[in-house]
Amino acid sequence: MDYQQAGVDVVAGRAFVENIKSLVHSTHRPGVLGGLGGFSGWFELPAGYQQPVLVSGTDGVGTKLKIAQELDDHASIGIDLVAMCVNDILTCGAEPLYFLDYLATGKLNSTQLTQVVAGIADGCRQAGCALLGGETAEMPGFYQAGEYDLAGFAVGIAEKSKLIDGEQMEIGDVAIGLASSGIHSNGYSLVRKIVSDGGYRWEDTPSRLEGKNLGTVYLTPTQIYVRPILAAIAQQLPIHGMAHITGGGLPENLPRCLGAHHSIAIDLQSWQIPAAFQWLAEAGNVATVDMFNTFNMGIGYVVIVPAAVVGETIAFFKSQGIAGYAIGTVVAGDRSLIGMPE
Repeated sequence: MDYQQAGVDVVAGRAFVENIKSLVHSTHRPGVLGGLGGFSGWFELPAGYQQPVLVSGTDGVGTKLKIAQELDDHASIGIDLVAMCVNDILTCGAEPLYFLDYLATGKLNSTQLTQVVAGIADGCRQAGCALLGGETAEMPGFYQAGEYDLAGFAVGIAEKSKLIDGEQMEIGDVAIGLASSGIHSNGYSLVRKIVSDGGYRWEDTPSRLEGKNLGTVYLTPTQIYVRPILAAIAQQLPIHGMAHITGGGLPENLPRCLGAHHSIAIDLQSWQIPAAFQWLAEAGNVATVDMFNTFNMGIGYVVIVPAAVVGETIAFFKSQGIAGYAIGTVVAGDRSLIGMPE
């Protein structure tokens, strides 16, 4: 007996690494040392920092993977993986430097997983970070045929004196909500339950979604905010706080960037809830409070700025292709949101 008879094809694994080398190389940026295939990835810190701080984050994409696998559509799930990591480390003003992925499957399907890695490479290019390496594990008996799992890890850099940590925030500052591209990568256990229990198929095209099918809408990749945010910082827009709106929605994530004695009074009428969320609420009979506690509801990222630059900030992000809305005001409080559904 040999390893291949046990379900692990070492030769196919080596061939897969060779196939994705060009995808990895397409993400390289100054600082990358060495090539793919070693035991570790090497990256040289950029010059010009006085007190460089390394900022790291790790995440996955949850059960959104189930939809990609059910539809055999793996082109964008890698973008989600990168987005979930780089958007997190971006919240303190860090520039993503490099990314590593972990990909596990029951049986290596080179065509399927090459699509996944192509999406990861696409996400890295969008974020301006290098895909420095990763791990592909073939684990027969652990996953069903066609199944795989993903996790990612990003490292960024920031000048210590310029870290955005909530200390800059002042009462009267305004929270600018930046539009999400859709559900992003959170709440998919509820999405899938609504579709399954309602007897819907991913090919269905509800009128609420204006002709788009469910699969297309709910596989829309997560917006990567790195380049617009870093451009705003470079333009010296005075950003006093930032939040990535992921699992738990605004109520769980926005308070994480507030100072100990600050709250935000939210104006729920300041933006239009996108159709993707409206359909879920209707099809699943989901209460408004539960929608806001589960999904981003159309706001994928929040920047907090002085009231005097609200118009300038919204105009700047519009020039970057992202809609912005003044969704709330910083007030004295206990790191809570005021005015949310109850």
